[in-house]
Amino acid sequence: MGRRRRGHDEDPERSQDRTADTGPVAGTYPIDTGTAELVPDPYRDGAWQLLVNGVLSSHWVPDDPAALDFEYMRWIAALLRDRYPEGNTPLRLLHLGGAGCSLARWANAVYPASRQVVVEIDAALAALVRDRFALPRAPMLRLRVGEAREVTASLTPGTRDVVIRDVFAGAVTPEPLTTIEFTREVDALLDSASSGRGGVYVANCGDRPDLALARGEAATIAAVFEHTVAIADPPMFKGRRWGNIILAGSHTPLEPSAALRRTLLTDAVPAQVWDDAQVRRFAAGSRPRVD
Repeated sequence: MGRRRRGHDEDPERSQDRTADTGPVAGTYPIDTGTAELVPDPYRDGAWQLLVNGVLSSHWVPDDPAALDFEYMRWIAALLRDRYPEGNTPLRLLHLGGAGCSLARWANAVYPASRQVVVEIDAALAALVRDRFALPRAPMLRLRVGEAREVTASLTPGTRDVVIRDVFAGAVTPEPLTTIEFTREVDALLDSASSGRGGVYVANCGDRPDLALARGEAATIAAVFEHTVAIADPPMFKGRRWGNIILAGSHTPLEPSAALRRTLLTDAVPAQVWDDAQVRRFAAGSRPRVD
């Protein structure tokens, strides 16, 4: 699960464009919100883990940028692949929540013509990742330091194909990033004509077994977008554990294809995808979240 501490905006207009090639070095590093630790992956030679304040936040494979270790990231990747053809599709992606930029590295490998902005509130963490991880250079990938909602509100409307929210404070997303007002700000950023398919908002929702947060977020996204889907493993959908539910919204159809369903079911952590009708039934009785 990703993470994010809300705090002082460290120059939101600044983009970090420099990429160093020093590579990761095991150890604990001071950052603005506490500490970051780089640890070799004990299960995969050459791979690395990034822990932020003791929480596993990113996984990085230097020679395989398309590799995604976190299941929820693989689910997001499967959703995007189903929606946008791979190869030369020039997507414009905004990642709210940075850490080790795992999904941004994946997108650069799968959609090499894309341009991406990754927003990270912790300036020291952004600098560490920039210096130790082999990230694509600007303008293909920019790191921007700032608070996610403030940065979202500052961007030009209609300039993004995909917005991915993966922001956490502890185990949950900060409330200001879950409301209908914020979701409308995200909606304003999306290009309705994106690659002939329309832009899409993807949110990683972490929740308890009661699923109250996920239902509220589903109601919120469904109130803004005409089309929705949700992805999670069956125990999560049934409220049997803590975990992640991926919610997505668009103004163009998001009907899951048979190929997407197969991909999710054959994942190392098999998942289901709910269509719009199922998402709206799930959200029934919950009100959209408001500021």
